[in-house]
Amino acid sequence: MRIAVFSAKRYDHRFLAAANARFQHDLVFFEPKLDLDTAKLAEGFAGVCVLVNDCLDRAVLEHLKAGGVTLVALRCAGFNNVDLQAADDLGISVVRVPAYSPDAVAEFTIGLLLTLERKIHRAWARVRDDNFALDGLIGRNLHGRVIGVVGTGRIGALVARALRLGFGCEVLASDLTVDAELAAIGVRYVSAEELLERCDIVTLHCPLTPDTHYLINAATIEKAKPGLTIVNTSRGALIDTSALIEGLKRGRIGGVALDVYEQEADLFFADLSDEIVQDDVFQRLLTFPNVLVTGHQAFLTEEALAAIAATTLANIADAEASRPLHNRVTAISVQPAGH
Repeated sequence: MRIAVFSAKRYDHRFLAAANARFQHDLVFFEPKLDLDTAKLAEGFAGVCVLVNDCLDRAVLEHLKAGGVTLVALRCAGFNNVDLQAADDLGISVVRVPAYSPDAVAEFTIGLLLTLERKIHRAWARVRDDNFALDGLIGRNLHGRVIGVVGTGRIGALVARALRLGFGCEVLASDLTVDAELAAIGVRYVSAEELLERCDIVTLHCPLTPDTHYLINAATIEKAKPGLTIVNTSRGALIDTSALIEGLKRGRIGGVALDVYEQEADLFFADLSDEIVQDDVFQRLLTFPNVLVTGHQAFLTEEALAAIAATTLANIADAEASRPLHNRVTAISVQPAGH
Protein backbone atom coordinates (compact mmCIF):
# COMPACT_ATOMS: atom_id res chain seq x y z
CA MET A 1 0.00 0.00 0.00
CA ARG A 2 1.27 3.50 -0.84
CA ILE A 3 1.41 5.57 2.35
CA ALA A 4 2.22 9.25 2.93
CA VAL A 5 4.06 9.56 6.25
CA PHE A 6 3.59 13.02 7.78
CA SER A 7 5.55 14.70 10.59
CA ALA A 8 8.43 12.44 9.61
CA LYS A 9 11.66 12.85 11.55
CA ARG A 10 14.94 11.02 11.09
CA TYR A 11 13.99 8.44 13.68
CA ASP A 12 10.72 7.78 11.82
CA HIS A 13 12.69 7.02 8.67
CA ARG A 14 14.97 4.70 10.59
CA PHE A 15 12.43 2.65 12.50
CA LEU A 16 9.68 2.54 9.87
CA ALA A 17 12.17 1.55 7.18
CA ALA A 18 13.55 -1.24 9.36
CA ALA A 19 10.09 -2.61 10.15
CA ASN A 20 9.01 -2.24 6.52
CA ALA A 21 11.54 -4.85 5.40
CA ARG A 22 8.88 -7.36 6.39
CA PHE A 23 5.87 -5.62 4.83
CA GLN A 24 7.24 -3.83 1.74
CA HIS A 25 4.79 -0.93 1.82
CA ASP A 26 5.54 2.06 -0.40
CA LEU A 27 6.35 4.69 2.23
CA VAL A 28 6.91 8.32 1.22
CA PHE A 29 8.10 10.60 4.02
CA PHE A 30 7.02 14.23 4.45
CA GLU A 31 8.53 16.38 7.18
CA PRO A 32 5.58 18.83 7.54
CA LYS A 33 2.70 17.94 9.79
CA LEU A 34 -0.62 17.14 8.19
CA ASP A 35 -3.16 19.96 8.04
CA LEU A 36 -5.39 21.56 5.43
CA ASP A 37 -2.42 23.25 3.75
CA THR A 38 -0.37 20.06 3.42
CA ALA A 39 -3.18 17.58 2.76
CA LYS A 40 -2.58 17.97 -1.00
CA LEU A 41 0.71 16.11 -0.54
CA ALA A 42 -1.33 12.95 0.09
CA GLU A 43 -3.15 13.03 -3.24
CA GLY A 44 -2.79 9.69 -4.98
CA PHE A 45 -1.92 7.82 -1.77
CA ALA A 46 -4.11 5.07 -0.34
CA GLY A 47 -3.32 6.03 3.23
CA VAL A 48 -1.61 8.49 5.53
CA CYS A 49 0.53 7.75 8.57
CA VAL A 50 0.34 10.49 11.20
CA LEU A 51 1.10 11.54 14.77
CA VAL A 52 -1.02 12.94 17.57
CA ASN A 53 -0.32 16.57 16.63
CA ASP A 54 -1.33 16.20 12.98
CA CYS A 55 -4.72 17.73 12.22
CA LEU A 56 -7.39 15.38 10.91
CA ASP A 57 -10.57 17.40 11.27
CA ARG A 58 -13.49 17.04 8.86
CA ALA A 59 -12.06 19.49 6.31
CA VAL A 60 -8.72 17.67 6.16
CA LEU A 61 -10.38 14.26 5.99
CA GLU A 62 -12.65 15.40 3.15
CA HIS A 63 -9.58 16.59 1.24
CA LEU A 64 -7.80 13.29 1.89
CA LYS A 65 -10.80 11.29 0.77
CA ALA A 66 -11.07 13.29 -2.45
CA GLY A 67 -7.42 12.47 -3.12
CA GLY A 68 -7.94 8.72 -2.71
CA VAL A 69 -7.07 8.15 0.95
CA THR A 70 -9.06 5.38 2.64
CA LEU A 71 -6.85 4.71 5.67
CA VAL A 72 -5.44 6.84 8.49
CA ALA A 73 -2.72 5.01 10.41
CA LEU A 74 -1.84 6.70 13.68
CA ARG A 75 1.63 5.80 14.91
CA CYS A 76 0.57 6.66 18.45
CA ALA A 77 -2.08 5.69 20.98
CA GLY A 78 -3.96 8.99 21.13
CA PHE A 79 -6.62 9.85 18.56
CA ASN A 80 -8.23 13.02 19.92
CA ASN A 81 -6.83 14.90 16.89
CA VAL A 82 -9.07 12.88 14.54
CA ASP A 83 -12.71 13.67 13.82
CA LEU A 84 -13.81 10.05 14.07
CA GLN A 85 -17.40 10.81 13.09
CA ALA A 86 -16.19 12.49 9.91
CA ALA A 87 -13.90 9.55 9.18
CA ASP A 88 -16.81 7.13 9.61
CA ASP A 89 -19.05 9.27 7.39
CA LEU A 90 -16.39 9.35 4.67
CA GLY A 91 -15.57 5.65 4.84
CA ILE A 92 -12.01 6.23 6.05
CA SER A 93 -10.68 3.63 8.48
CA VAL A 94 -8.64 4.90 11.42
CA VAL A 95 -6.17 2.58 13.14
CA ARG A 96 -3.78 3.28 15.99
CA VAL A 97 -1.09 1.75 18.19
CA PRO A 98 -2.96 1.16 21.45
CA ALA A 99 0.10 -0.04 23.37
CA TYR A 100 3.76 -0.01 22.43
CA SER A 101 6.06 0.39 25.43
CA PRO A 102 4.25 1.52 28.55
CA ASP A 103 7.57 1.14 30.35
CA ALA A 104 9.01 3.99 28.27
CA VAL A 105 6.39 6.51 29.39
CA ALA A 106 6.24 5.21 32.96
CA GLU A 107 10.02 5.43 33.38
CA PHE A 108 10.09 8.92 31.89
CA THR A 109 7.33 9.99 34.29
CA ILE A 110 9.40 8.88 37.28
CA GLY A 111 12.43 10.59 35.74
CA LEU A 112 10.58 13.90 35.40
CA LEU A 113 9.30 13.67 38.95
CA LEU A 114 12.73 12.96 40.41
CA THR A 115 14.31 15.72 38.32
CA LEU A 116 11.76 18.26 39.53
CA GLU A 117 11.68 17.22 43.18
CA ARG A 118 15.50 17.05 43.49
CA LYS A 119 16.10 20.07 41.22
CA ILE A 120 18.46 18.08 39.03
CA HIS A 121 17.77 20.27 35.99
CA ARG A 122 18.76 23.42 37.89
CA ALA A 123 21.87 21.77 39.30
CA TRP A 124 22.92 20.61 35.81
CA ALA A 125 22.60 24.17 34.48
CA ARG A 126 24.65 25.57 37.38
CA VAL A 127 27.50 23.12 37.00
CA ARG A 128 27.88 24.02 33.34
CA ASP A 129 28.63 27.56 34.56
CA ASP A 130 31.12 26.21 37.13
CA ASN A 131 28.70 27.09 39.93
CA PHE A 132 28.84 24.33 42.53
CA ALA A 133 26.90 26.10 45.28
CA LEU A 134 24.06 24.09 46.80
CA ASP A 135 21.92 26.99 47.98
CA GLY A 136 18.46 26.77 46.42
CA LEU A 137 18.80 23.10 45.51
CA ILE A 138 17.15 21.55 48.55
CA GLY A 139 14.70 18.92 47.40
CA ARG A 140 12.27 16.48 48.98
CA ASN A 141 12.22 12.71 49.33
CA LEU A 142 9.56 10.73 47.54
CA HIS A 143 9.57 8.09 50.29
CA GLY A 144 6.57 8.38 52.58
CA ARG A 145 4.77 11.04 50.57
CA VAL A 146 1.21 10.73 49.28
CA ILE A 147 1.13 10.45 45.49
CA GLY A 148 -1.98 10.25 43.34
CA VAL A 149 -2.14 8.41 40.03
CA VAL A 150 -5.05 9.47 37.81
CA GLY A 151 -5.67 6.64 35.37
CA THR A 152 -4.29 3.17 36.08
CA GLY A 153 -4.12 1.66 32.64
CA ARG A 154 -0.87 0.03 31.56
CA ILE A 155 1.26 3.16 32.03
CA GLY A 156 -0.42 4.43 35.18
CA ALA A 157 -0.25 0.98 36.77
CA LEU A 158 3.51 0.80 36.18
CA VAL A 159 3.98 4.24 37.73
CA ALA A 160 1.81 3.36 40.73
CA ARG A 161 3.70 0.11 41.27
CA ALA A 162 7.11 1.82 41.07
CA LEU A 163 6.09 4.54 43.51
CA ARG A 164 4.52 2.10 45.95
CA LEU A 165 7.09 -0.71 45.92
CA GLY A 166 10.18 1.10 44.72
CA PHE A 167 9.95 4.35 46.67
CA GLY A 168 7.66 3.45 49.56
CA CYS A 169 5.06 6.10 48.80
CA GLU A 170 1.45 6.06 49.89
CA VAL A 171 -0.30 5.78 46.54
CA LEU A 172 -3.88 6.81 45.86
CA ALA A 173 -5.47 6.08 42.50
CA SER A 174 -8.50 7.26 40.58
CA ASP A 175 -9.98 5.27 37.72
CA LEU A 176 -13.32 3.86 36.57
CA THR A 177 -11.85 0.37 36.95
CA VAL A 178 -10.03 -0.90 40.02
CA ASP A 179 -6.80 -2.80 39.29
CA ALA A 180 -6.90 -5.71 41.74
CA GLU A 181 -3.13 -6.24 41.55
CA LEU A 182 -2.50 -2.63 42.54
CA ALA A 183 -5.02 -2.85 45.35
CA ALA A 184 -3.23 -5.96 46.60
CA ILE A 185 0.03 -4.02 47.09
CA GLY A 186 -1.68 -1.22 48.98
CA VAL A 187 -2.72 1.22 46.27
CA ARG A 188 -6.02 2.70 47.43
CA TYR A 189 -8.69 3.83 44.97
CA VAL A 190 -10.51 7.05 45.83
CA SER A 191 -12.50 9.71 44.00
CA ALA A 192 -10.64 12.28 41.93
CA GLU A 193 -11.74 14.92 44.42
CA GLU A 194 -10.29 13.09 47.44
CA LEU A 195 -7.12 12.35 45.50
CA LEU A 196 -6.48 16.02 44.80
CA GLU A 197 -7.30 17.04 48.35
CA ARG A 198 -4.94 14.50 49.97
CA CYS A 199 -1.99 14.14 47.64
CA ASP A 200 1.36 15.91 47.69
CA ILE A 201 1.97 14.89 44.08
CA VAL A 202 -0.43 13.97 41.27
CA THR A 203 0.59 12.29 38.02
CA LEU A 204 -1.83 12.12 35.10
CA HIS A 205 -2.21 9.00 32.93
CA CYS A 206 -5.77 9.17 31.65
CA PRO A 207 -6.95 9.66 28.05
CA LEU A 208 -8.30 12.99 26.85
CA THR A 209 -12.09 12.81 26.66
CA PRO A 210 -14.87 15.36 27.18
CA ASP A 211 -14.98 14.22 30.81
CA THR A 212 -11.24 14.66 31.41
CA HIS A 213 -10.73 17.87 29.42
CA TYR A 214 -9.31 20.44 31.85
CA LEU A 215 -9.35 17.91 34.66
CA ILE A 216 -6.94 20.28 36.36
CA ASN A 217 -8.64 23.69 36.37
CA ALA A 218 -9.09 26.71 38.60
CA ALA A 219 -11.71 24.98 40.77
CA THR A 220 -9.77 21.76 41.26
CA ILE A 221 -6.55 23.68 41.98
CA GLU A 222 -8.38 25.66 44.66
CA LYS A 223 -9.55 22.44 46.32
CA ALA A 224 -6.20 20.65 46.00
CA LYS A 225 -3.66 20.32 48.80
CA PRO A 226 -1.59 23.51 48.91
CA GLY A 227 1.81 23.09 47.30
CA LEU A 228 0.66 20.26 45.04
CA THR A 229 3.15 18.98 42.46
CA ILE A 230 1.66 17.96 39.10
CA VAL A 231 3.21 15.66 36.50
CA ASN A 232 1.61 15.20 33.08
CA THR A 233 2.93 12.80 30.44
CA SER A 234 -0.50 12.01 29.01
CA ARG A 235 -2.37 14.74 27.10
CA GLY A 236 -1.84 18.48 27.33
CA ALA A 237 -5.49 19.48 27.51
CA LEU A 238 -5.98 17.58 30.76
CA ILE A 239 -4.68 20.83 32.29
CA ASP A 240 -6.00 24.37 31.89
CA THR A 241 -2.62 26.07 31.47
CA SER A 242 -3.90 29.55 32.34
CA ALA A 243 -5.35 28.24 35.60
CA LEU A 244 -2.09 26.38 36.24
CA ILE A 245 -0.10 29.59 35.88
CA GLU A 246 -2.39 31.38 38.35
CA GLY A 247 -1.94 28.47 40.76
CA LEU A 248 1.83 28.75 40.43
CA LYS A 249 1.78 32.52 40.99
CA ARG A 250 -0.28 32.14 44.16
CA GLY A 251 1.75 29.21 45.49
CA ARG A 252 -1.18 26.81 45.34
CA ILE A 253 0.90 24.72 42.94
CA GLY A 254 4.35 23.81 44.26
CA GLY A 255 5.84 22.39 41.09
CA VAL A 256 4.96 21.19 37.60
CA ALA A 257 6.61 18.70 35.23
CA LEU A 258 5.08 18.50 31.76
CA ASP A 259 5.92 16.45 28.69
CA VAL A 260 2.73 17.63 26.97
CA TYR A 261 1.01 20.99 26.51
CA GLU A 262 -2.50 21.82 25.36
CA GLN A 263 -1.32 23.99 22.44
CA GLU A 264 1.75 21.92 21.60
CA ALA A 265 0.80 21.24 17.98
CA ASP A 266 2.42 24.50 16.86
CA LEU A 267 5.52 24.01 18.99
CA PHE A 268 6.61 20.47 19.69
CA PHE A 269 8.63 18.24 17.33
CA ALA A 270 10.17 21.30 15.64
CA ASP A 271 13.37 23.32 16.11
CA LEU A 272 12.19 26.85 16.88
CA SER A 273 15.44 28.01 18.47
CA ASP A 274 15.96 30.74 15.85
CA GLU A 275 12.35 31.98 16.00
CA ILE A 276 10.25 34.10 18.34
CA VAL A 277 7.65 31.80 19.87
CA GLN A 278 4.32 33.61 19.81
CA ASP A 279 2.56 31.54 22.47
CA ASP A 280 2.58 33.95 25.42
CA VAL A 281 0.98 31.43 27.79
CA PHE A 282 3.66 28.85 27.11
CA GLN A 283 6.43 31.43 27.42
CA ARG A 284 5.03 32.58 30.77
CA LEU A 285 4.97 28.99 31.98
CA LEU A 286 8.67 28.62 31.24
CA THR A 287 9.58 31.55 33.50
CA PHE A 288 8.80 29.68 36.72
CA PRO A 289 11.78 28.05 38.45
CA ASN A 290 9.59 25.20 39.69
CA VAL A 291 8.35 24.24 36.22
CA LEU A 292 10.03 21.60 34.05
CA VAL A 293 8.89 21.12 30.44
CA THR A 294 10.03 18.59 27.84
CA GLY A 295 8.83 18.33 24.26
CA HIS A 296 6.61 15.22 24.23
CA GLN A 297 9.46 12.72 24.37
CA ALA A 298 8.24 10.22 26.98
CA PHE A 299 7.68 7.62 24.25
CA LEU A 300 11.08 8.15 22.66
CA THR A 301 13.05 4.95 23.30
CA GLU A 302 14.54 2.40 20.92
CA GLU A 303 12.12 -0.24 22.14
CA ALA A 304 9.02 1.93 21.88
CA LEU A 305 9.85 3.25 18.40
CA ALA A 306 10.45 -0.26 17.11
CA ALA A 307 7.15 -1.47 18.55
CA ILE A 308 5.26 1.54 17.17
CA ALA A 309 6.67 0.98 13.68
CA ALA A 310 5.89 -2.74 13.71
CA THR A 311 2.30 -2.28 14.86
CA THR A 312 1.65 0.64 12.51
CA LEU A 313 2.83 -1.28 9.45
CA ALA A 314 0.95 -4.40 10.54
CA ASN A 315 -2.22 -2.28 10.80
CA ILE A 316 -1.64 -1.06 7.24
CA ALA A 317 -1.05 -4.62 6.03
CA ASP A 318 -4.33 -5.75 7.59
CA ALA A 319 -6.18 -2.94 5.82
CA GLU A 320 -4.52 -3.73 2.50
CA ALA A 321 -5.48 -7.42 2.81
CA SER A 322 -9.03 -6.58 3.99
CA ARG A 323 -8.42 -8.41 7.26
CA PRO A 324 -10.18 -7.40 10.49
CA LEU A 325 -8.71 -4.18 11.89
CA HIS A 326 -8.20 -5.02 15.56
CA ASN A 327 -6.72 -1.61 16.33
CA ARG A 328 -9.40 0.40 14.57
CA VAL A 329 -11.15 3.27 16.35
CA THR A 330 -14.54 4.62 15.31
CA ALA A 331 -16.92 7.23 16.65
CA ILE A 332 -19.09 4.46 18.09
CA SER A 333 -16.27 2.47 19.65
CA VAL A 334 -15.05 5.37 21.77
CA GLN A 335 -18.42 6.54 23.06
CA PRO A 336 -18.63 6.60 26.88
CA ALA A 337 -20.76 3.93 28.56
CA GLY A 338 -24.45 4.69 28.22
CA HIS A 339 -24.09 6.39 24.80
